[in-house]
Amino acid sequence: MQFVAKRYDTGEAASISISEGRIASISAAEDVDLPWIAPGFVDLQVNGYGGQEFNDLELTSEKVEIVSKAMDADGVTSYLPTATTHGFEMLSHTMRTLAAACDASREVARRVPGFHLEGPYMSKEDGPRGAHPLEHCRAPDWEEFQRLQEAAGGHIRIVTLSPEYAEAPAFIRRSVDSGVLVAIGHTAATSDQIKAAVDAGASMSTHLGNGAHGQIRRHPNYIWDQLADDRLVASLIVDTHHLPPAVVKCFVRGKTPRRCVLVSDLVGMAGMPSGEYTNTSIGNIEILEDGRIVVAGQRQYMAGAGLPITHGVANMMRFTDVDLKTTIDMASIRPAELIGETPVRLEIGAVADLVLFDIPGSGPAHVRCTINAGEVVYGSPT
Repeated sequence: MQFVAKRYDTGEAASISISEGRIASISAAEDVDLPWIAPGFVDLQVNGYGGQEFNDLELTSEKVEIVSKAMDADGVTSYLPTATTHGFEMLSHTMRTLAAACDASREVARRVPGFHLEGPYMSKEDGPRGAHPLEHCRAPDWEEFQRLQEAAGGHIRIVTLSPEYAEAPAFIRRSVDSGVLVAIGHTAATSDQIKAAVDAGASMSTHLGNGAHGQIRRHPNYIWDQLADDRLVASLIVDTHHLPPAVVKCFVRGKTPRRCVLVSDLVGMAGMPSGEYTNTSIGNIEILEDGRIVVAGQRQYMAGAGLPITHGVANMMRFTDVDLKTTIDMASIRPAELIGETPVRLEIGAVADLVLFDIPGSGPAHVRCTINAGEVVYGSPT
């Protein structure tokens, strides 16, 4: 396979050939209205898509494969299926099914390097817990987590928790020692509890600025504390619904782009028509006309996201002063590094997980083609 595109990192036109799943050659080419080419997006937080949640007692390997392939249209070549706060029966079923899907399906295995467990060790307070069901929010439990990790076949790569529980520091140390990245999220923790969590090894903030009270103390508070600690990388949902443009700009400037990653936080109802949906794993939700997904009956509490990471890529450039290369690194290179995966780079010998796209004057990045392990899985490169 051979095609021509503009490198996202240099802006130069390049003729690229792919052989046996890897980049075989890169040479100079003529620039004539070409799409950009970059490493495929790596999304660390996807709860489901197209009406299918991962928190589902009827989840099957076949359903996991359908969701996984749906990521192709948005340029996502790797993602972490994410299970959210629920009872042990639900979470263990989700973990077992995801692991079985990775074992049974090449299509899933090459797109899914691991899983994200967002909860159930979350704050019980309204606001911080967001749409996570109150009855299932609980303190960190190492023995329970070990059982979930066993069900997952060892594939849990990220666990998001609130460090406001006395059990949190010890749980974090043991998790990090076992190779799991610990993220702080959905928390009402004090400054001392945030610091204790980071001292114990927590290294990420899950969707910083969300999963929070509608009103918080001016200072100190858990957003400032996480923003200021250079040991924490912040994941950000930049879909215009979760964070205002000014907040995105301040977060990126405060953290620096090196300490920020883009996530979609897609939920199971993402991609569905507007309207109210009942009996989801987090209760009744509503998709508004503008694409926002909220807990039904109000407008304050978001229930995850409905827009793919392509929106975050385009919005990041519009809301801040970062360039295309820096933005793509936040959507691809840094997320891969965080979970211990070798990031894809535009160099000979690299795995050909690539996306060809345009950045229009408005709206999301437009994906022309997605290439996974050297195979075109969406669109066409020519």
